[in-house]
Amino acid sequence: MFEPLTIPFGPVTGLGSAFALLFALLIGHALADFPLQGDFLSKGKNRNGTPPQLADGKANPKDLWVYLMSAHCLIHAGFVWIISGYLVFALAEFVLHWAIDALKCEGRTSFATDQWLHILTKVAFVVILFLES
Repeated sequence: MFEPLTIPFGPVTGLGSAFALLFALLIGHALADFPLQGDFLSKGKNRNGTPPQLADGKANPKDLWVYLMSAHCLIHAGFVWIISGYLVFALAEFVLHWAIDALKCEGRTSFATDQWLHILTKVAFVVILFLES
């Protein structure tokens, strides 16, 4: 009755597999945006905030926020690639996540809007695969 799902998912062949893929992508997003982000990335990726202290106590690089924002977005891109199996979606995730989070850090979106934009990104990936099947 139930078939095991493997990662990366197979082709999206119907609504059931589309919803399963979306659910997996949202789980990946929740993991990457909350427990795997932590205070260091969360605060440090904001160019307008006070940069966090490095573990070795040395002076921070001038543009530490760029490294931290990129690291955070690479974690997200990794989840998308591992779950979906598509490099193109991982690259899109990296670029879109970077842009969406930068808007939030600049105060141009709220936390809720930020999260909805990330969710809509994942929905778009699934819709693309669903329409291709």
